[in-house]
Amino acid sequence: MVFGIISAAVHVGLGALLGGLAGGPLGLLIGAAVGLLLGVPFGWAVASAGTYGTDARGIFLFVVDHTWSLLNTVVGALYLALHLIFGHQLDRVVSQASGRVNLVEGVSPRYATTIGTVCAGSSPGIQRHEDVHVFQARLLGPLYLPLVMLNYVLFTIAPVWLLWHDHGNAPINRFTRYFEIGVYPHVWNEAIAYRIQGTPPR
Repeated sequence: MVFGIISAAVHVGLGALLGGLAGGPLGLLIGAAVGLLLGVPFGWAVASAGTYGTDARGIFLFVVDHTWSLLNTVVGALYLALHLIFGHQLDRVVSQASGRVNLVEGVSPRYATTIGTVCAGSSPGIQRHEDVHVFQARLLGPLYLPLVMLNYVLFTIAPVWLLWHDHGNAPINRFTRYFEIGVYPHVWNEAIAYRIQGTPPR
């Protein structure tokens, strides 16, 4: 419960700070409201699922996620809120003391997606892959999402990955496969995660 309250308060405080810097007193109020809209669902999920253990590891991960990796946590909170709006369910059993918020349903039945500490649509067979993304975000903090997005843009417009792509087993023979089989598994964060666990889509 305490982690959830603190998490919500951090979101509200960050929103108020950024809003105040951008638009004075009115901006502060708007920013605080946005922080509240994101922070309350995320704080509820953290408290309800017991995401962070009360041991030293749990406290350390909570602090990292709400300081150095706060950008990833906020974007993950937005991702969580959108899932909840669509009626997706929190997986309390898998989330408990894991340091992440798991959702039963994903964006697509074919893929699990992790943003910050929010993992949607995972299964025991691929959870380690998704945990790599959680670790990457914690390690790189505010650099993580910009580096991922930059890699997606670069590999979309300059497909150097074609030089080492497995054309025999995963041919790029239609437009959608360019992204699903080409760009996606070759960006740095996915390539590392697939190397640790899982086989890239073919």
